[in-house]
Amino acid sequence: MARREGRRERQETEFEEKVVHIARTAKVVKGGRRFAFRAAVVVGDGNGRVGVGIGKAREVPAAIRKGVERAKRNMIEVPLLGDTIPHEITVDFGAARVFMKPAAPGTGVIAGGAVRAVVEAAGVRNILTKSLGSNNIINVMQATFEGLKQMKDVHEEARRRGKPLAQIVPPWYKSEVEE
Repeated sequence: MARREGRRERQETEFEEKVVHIARTAKVVKGGRRFAFRAAVVVGDGNGRVGVGIGKAREVPAAIRKGVERAKRNMIEVPLLGDTIPHEITVDFGAARVFMKPAAPGTGVIAGGAVRAVVEAAGVRNILTKSLGSNNIINVMQATFEGLKQMKDVHEEARRRGKPLAQIVPPWYKSEVEE
């Protein structure tokens, strides 16, 4: 029994959990107001796997726990090119639009709030982003997640197009590919 508990703890700690946003909602009932909480959570291993989730509950810790569970169920594998994304992309989710562009090594994560949380959890270290349209945190987070979901692997794309890898990757990765 002790072995199982140790394994479960190890499995849970391999992912980094970030609470992006907590919102308090109120429902007016006969006796007054009933408060509930909504937590937007990002879970990632910092090595290409990331998930987002939203949990709702009467207490904050329960909402966060539910969000983490949902995020772990919705994990995706992001094809990274070194420590950046393989290509630029613009994604809409609701009224939110997120633009993501690969960046040269040393640039860092140029992103705000929800976008930063999602790309850092995925393990992206160099990226340029811009959040356009709505600034609703949940929609921006979901748009970023959709963008990472739509990323294409450079090796598969090169094979599909029938071109050498050096013609597909950004200029700062060409020297690494040719070696």
